Amino acid sequence: MEFRFSEEEESFRREVRAFLDAELRPGWNEGFDTESELGADQATEFGRQFNRKLAERRWLALPWPLEYGGAGAGVMQQVIYNEEMAYRGAPTGLNMGVAWVGPALMIYGTDDQKQRFLPPIAGAKEIWCTLYSEPGAGSDLASLQTRAVRDGDDYVINGQKIWTSGAHRSDWGWLAARTDPEAPKHKGISMFLVPMKSPGITIRPLVNMAGQHGFNEVFFQDVRIPATYLVGQENNGWYQLAVSLDFERSSIAGVARAKRWWEDLVAYAGDNGGRVQPAVRNRLGEIGIEIEVGQYLSYRVASMQQSGKIPNYEASIAKLYSSELGQRLARTGMDLLGLYGQLHPRSKHVRLRGRIERYYQVSVAETVGGGTSEVMRNIIAMRGLGLPRG
Repeated sequence: MEFRFSEEEESFRREVRAFLDAELRPGWNEGFDTESELGADQATEFGRQFNRKLAERRWLALPWPLEYGGAGAGVMQQVIYNEEMAYRGAPTGLNMGVAWVGPALMIYGTDDQKQRFLPPIAGAKEIWCTLYSEPGAGSDLASLQTRAVRDGDDYVINGQKIWTSGAHRSDWGWLAARTDPEAPKHKGISMFLVPMKSPGITIRPLVNMAGQHGFNEVFFQDVRIPATYLVGQENNGWYQLAVSLDFERSSIAGVARAKRWWEDLVAYAGDNGGRVQPAVRNRLGEIGIEIEVGQYLSYRVASMQQSGKIPNYEASIAKLYSSELGQRLARTGMDLLGLYGQLHPRSKHVRLRGRIERYYQVSVAETVGGGTSEVMRNIIAMRGLGLPRG
């Protein structure tokens, strides 16, 4: 196995680092609101300007073809980009237009849809959310009940979505809705493009236990959208929804964030060495090893994708490991900081800007969002170990 990147890939890494050095000066995020959700800094004016600069370099939609505003980059370049951005905490957030909407439109969209929607996504001009989960359809997403009924030249949408990240600041939504209630649940779903300012859409905030607003409930009451906003074939949406699985999903960003925070904790422990319990010091050392393991698990997924293979259970291993690693790191950080770890970020006595206190609470969701740990283990068991469905 080759553990090194090519010279071309390392050159790209140096280019990304030089860009970040120039754009993210020391203290660049000191004035940002610590009450906002992780990754929401792209909603600030600084974040918007930063993302426009990424778009000018064709980095925002890095793996997209040139004709759609991307750079035609390979899988490993995308991994390097995600790793460096996450390590530096760059205000990029999760760009759902790039991750899900654009890839689906390239494959299933009409020419008019591609021309209308792809340039604003790649150019950081429109923000998207994904309208997937419902109160009764989370891990079993195919059980969704939001309805889209054809009425002449329109579809009329009724239903509810939940845990919709960024709905309150999105221009468009990528909606999965049921168009044939009589069909088997995987076969009666269609995908739609929905203007989030449409009459009949109500967005209610869901504030997490850290006091952060990232998620939302979204209600649809007789929302009308043109039939031209249907993407692909009606009732074939489940397969279109899964198209994003073919794009980079190595979980490297979670590992890179953990590495940066681990380094901060190690530096703090070094400055307070005489007051750090041996057990905590040992755990910091163990987590340093775990971060390296997580890094190689992510590289393995990317390497398989680059070779044209489908890393179905391997990607689940990387995701499971990365999310649980984050929780172990957060617990270790709280033990290291002691009572200081419980202080609000605005306290004058706070340590490490209160990031560990915030992350300790936010990390609870890491083993839920993007697929629960239980679902990941089931995938690993069935697809990786060949065990029967329980």
